[in-house]
Amino acid sequence: MSKELIIIITVYIICMNIIGVAVMGIDKSKAKKQAWRIPEKTLFLVSLLGGSIGTWAGMYIFRHKTKHWYFVIGMPLILFAQIGAVVYLWVIR
Repeated sequence: MSKELIIIITVYIICMNIIGVAVMGIDKSKAKKQAWRIPEKTLFLVSLLGGSIGTWAGMYIFRHKTKHWYFVIGMPLILFAQIGAVVYLWVIR
C-alpha cells in the first residue's frame, strides 16, 4: 500500500471519528431541547463509514443512547468488525 493511500485513509478515519463524536453531541443537545433529532440510522451510518470510535466515545462523553441496547452492543460490534477487517487486510492477506 502506498504512503499516499495510507495518509488519505488515516485522514478519512480521523474526520469520520470527529463527525461521529459531533453527531452524538448534536443529537444529545437536540434531545435536551426537544428539537428535531438526528435519525438513529444516520448515527449508525456514520459509525459504519469509519466513525465507530467517535460515535462510541460520543455515547459516553455525552451520556447519549447508553440505555439503548442496540447502541451499547451495536457500536462496539461495528468497531470490532472494522478492526477485524483491518487486521485481515493488513496482516493476514
